[in-house]
Amino acid sequence: MTISKITPILMVEEVEPCIQFWVERLGFDKTTEVPDGDKIGFAILQKGGLELMYQSYASMEKDLHGKDIAQQTRRGPTCLYVEVENLDQIIVATQGAPVVVPVRDTFYGAKEIGVKDPAGHIMVFAQFGAAA
Repeated sequence: MTISKITPILMVEEVEPCIQFWVERLGFDKTTEVPDGDKIGFAILQKGGLELMYQSYASMEKDLHGKDIAQQTRRGPTCLYVEVENLDQIIVATQGAPVVVPVRDTFYGAKEIGVKDPAGHIMVFAQFGAAA
């Protein structure tokens, strides 16, 4: 069996602020947008070989044919662990985002910072080999 790709889909109340976070701060491109009324129901963000998807709870409920999303999945934040080449650039790019893990050196050789995206999902950015 070969698995060629896994892409997270983060569930959110509103997709738009999350697009802004990844595009304006971290240089991703919005490659796909699916409208849901006057809002965006689903979006795909890409940078290089990386891909991330956001979908609104309202859009997901429509995909589930009216079933309450709360019955299908627990609402709450997801945590993504993101390896980067230069943590200092990430720190500058995410300035003003809520910090949940202050910059730290880990026992496994990474320097990390954890911030929340506009939907409350936690992004832990890590640079290996940068720990003091």
